[in-house]
Amino acid sequence: MPMAGRKPKPTAVKKLEGNPGKRKLNTKEPMPGKGMPDCPKWLLPEAKEEWNRLCEKLNQMGVLTDIDRAAFAAYCQSYARWKEAQEHIDSEGATYETENGMQRPNPYVAICNTEQRLMMSAASEFGLTPSARSRIMAASSANKNDVDEMEALLGGDS
Repeated sequence: MPMAGRKPKPTAVKKLEGNPGKRKLNTKEPMPGKGMPDCPKWLLPEAKEEWNRLCEKLNQMGVLTDIDRAAFAAYCQSYARWKEAQEHIDSEGATYETENGMQRPNPYVAICNTEQRLMMSAASEFGLTPSARSRIMAASSANKNDVDEMEALLGGDS
């Protein structure tokens, strides 16, 4: 049975946000090891392009680790399907005419909307939207002498 209410934020995110609720932090939360996941071979070609475009950047931000492979693959696959559906709509239109002259919605509109919702949900998990990024205070990469908070949090050598 699913729990009611908001899903809990990871402790690492709470720390990066400065623990605004000032609630006790979970000190026993599992911490994934460092490492970047391999791109699944079964992804659609456009999904693989999206994976390659973002994987290293998200790993550097500390939000993508080896165990996040399936979640990130879901984002990339939804992106590819959303883009494909949008291309169908662009070429065929949002509606079509039936044999008896009635206008009906193009089925790709529903596919596009579904994949866009799935994509945006997964995108927010990885800080891929402006509002998701605004909730995370990443260490400045401009000054290399600064301690990288995410590296310290994940047990890296900083």
